[in-house]
Amino acid sequence: MAKTRLLRSLSIAAVSAVALLGASWAALESLDRAYPPPLPDAGALSSEVADRDGALLRAFANPDGRWRLATTLDQVDPRFVDMLIAYEDKRFFDHRGVDLLALGRAALQFAGNGRIVSGGSTLSMQLARLIEPRESRSLASKLRQLLRAIQIERRLSKRDILERYLTLAPYGGNLEGLRSASLAWFGKEPKRLSVSEAALLVALPQLPERRRPDRNPEGALAARDRVLGRMVDAGLFGEREAARAALEPVPGRRLPLPALAAHAADAALRNRPGREAHRLTLVKSVQENLEAVAAEAAQKLGSRVSVAMVMADAMTGEILAEVGSAGFLDASRSGWIDMTRVLRSPGSTLKPFIYGLAFEEGMVAQETIIEDRPSDFAGYRPRNFDMGYQGDVSIRQALQLSLNVPAVRLLDAVGPARLAARFRQAGVTPVLPAGEAPGLAIGLGGVGVSLRDLVQLYTGLSNGGRAKTLRDGSEAATPAPLANGTVLEPASAWQITDILSGVKPPLGASQRGIAYKTGTSYGYRDAWSVGYDGRHVLGVWVGRPDSGAVPGLSGYDTAAPILFEAFARSGLAAVPLRRPPAGAFKPGRDELPVTLERFSAPQDALLALNVTEPAPRIVFPPEGAHVELGAAGAAASPLVLKLQGGRAPFRWLANGKPLVDLARRRTATWQPDGAGYSTLTVIDAAGRAASVKVFVE
Repeated sequence: MAKTRLLRSLSIAAVSAVALLGASWAALESLDRAYPPPLPDAGALSSEVADRDGALLRAFANPDGRWRLATTLDQVDPRFVDMLIAYEDKRFFDHRGVDLLALGRAALQFAGNGRIVSGGSTLSMQLARLIEPRESRSLASKLRQLLRAIQIERRLSKRDILERYLTLAPYGGNLEGLRSASLAWFGKEPKRLSVSEAALLVALPQLPERRRPDRNPEGALAARDRVLGRMVDAGLFGEREAARAALEPVPGRRLPLPALAAHAADAALRNRPGREAHRLTLVKSVQENLEAVAAEAAQKLGSRVSVAMVMADAMTGEILAEVGSAGFLDASRSGWIDMTRVLRSPGSTLKPFIYGLAFEEGMVAQETIIEDRPSDFAGYRPRNFDMGYQGDVSIRQALQLSLNVPAVRLLDAVGPARLAARFRQAGVTPVLPAGEAPGLAIGLGGVGVSLRDLVQLYTGLSNGGRAKTLRDGSEAATPAPLANGTVLEPASAWQITDILSGVKPPLGASQRGIAYKTGTSYGYRDAWSVGYDGRHVLGVWVGRPDSGAVPGLSGYDTAAPILFEAFARSGLAAVPLRRPPAGAFKPGRDELPVTLERFSAPQDALLALNVTEPAPRIVFPPEGAHVELGAAGAAASPLVLKLQGGRAPFRWLANGKPLVDLARRRTATWQPDGAGYSTLTVIDAAGRAASVKVFVE
């Protein structure tokens, strides 16, 4: 009977215990749901702007004025994580928020010594304190922290807990998070910390103000060395490695966080508000190098003179580096103004596109003679920069010397409206005074363009005639690709590149295999230089943001040396200029057909010859026609070419290369020499030309 009563009592006790445990668990579940821990992603983070590879370009303090950079385990050296866990919470991966052994040890030490010898807080408990700071060090606040740690462990993985701790931990002053501390104290990302540096950053969060290395180097040194000693005891590394690490000094000052690409970073935050992380197309090393070149150049030029630069990938339109001013915080240079986007007079930098259109029309070859003499174009009398004239020069010499009169002669022939239309086709809209149509003055800088516009146009020269829309990743939305980005036909773009690659480098600069053009605006207000190789385009502007004159300023003497220096220090490998496309032709002077020996304006030729016939027009093949090649790679039979109008004799050209001698008939034949686009041109006796573009398949 007694045994039966005992068994019954034990059963009741067991059931009661289970019931009590269940009720307690239900109560905890209910309490947990009613009072969940405040677990935002990581609080208010600092906004970050990174380059294409994720390297930090610029960071902004969060709304509380704290530097709190998001930190993931992938951004941290695994050895640092091992050291942190060994020092702070060696059973981190085994407990569920509370380490009972550590708490018991801490309690016994406190009872035996009358003071706290070691803490029993886990990393989860420390995270609980970081997200919900305690008002006092009371037993109640400690119990609350303990319960919060259990709640956190129920909601987050161990990886999440570590990453949030590494993002929120204090490191002195307004530094929060391991990345902020690593950059501020050592100028590097936490992936590259040395053993000594890692040990200091393990020690700092416990007493961040008392161990700040800039204010208490002795306390920082002692704390670091204690961590090193504990790591030896934990077996993470040997005594000799710890001894070597202990020989390193602690940092004596706090470093500024990266502040590169200030204008682009501001644009990213302005155009995409609410984001904490922004990724640009820039390359950090290139950006850093070009900013240094701009700052050094501006220092030599004077207090109110600034420098702006844009370097882009001509094949994609991605901006690799952009310097809006020589110093963002330099008030004397109005450094806050992004001079890559301000409309200015481009000087002579648009001339290559005038010559390119003349090549397309078959009006000129490189060795065609053109006059550089005082001329009057319906009241417009352009003069050269040096006020002198060269007389008869070749087209190649006229462009290389940037002579004004020949450029205006060609623009008068091809038409200013056509030049402006080609710019718009390439995605750039030149700005003219309200109500004005494009005139001859745009060839000498009488139009407003920005440095970015100019670089976008020159991507077409580097990229075989196809301009690319520039973008840096700061845009509010991804720009749509150009529907038709042709600024010049491939053969014409190559002719211009061949000429510009022969321009002498500025004094003291070495030839880098680039083609480049300079320009100076009226009144010495702007100096320009734009250069390119087979992949990269770099534009440089020099001047005063307030449009004040700078005596002696010029594209060749001021901007070109900066261009060559920036190319040399960019760190980018040089890419050879493009080879001539199929059908490109560069005749010598003695090989020129009579119609290309000397350029004369079409209207002059018409008056001299008393021409009454209509201008020539190619009627076959029509514009955009497709011509099929035979199996052997040549057309089964020559293609018949037909024209109407014009005055005989006629000269036919394919991609600038004469087909046959002068002919009086209005038909000719052409044997394509390869697949791809070809331009067919006919020139009549009056110098009038007509062209069509066909595709050979």
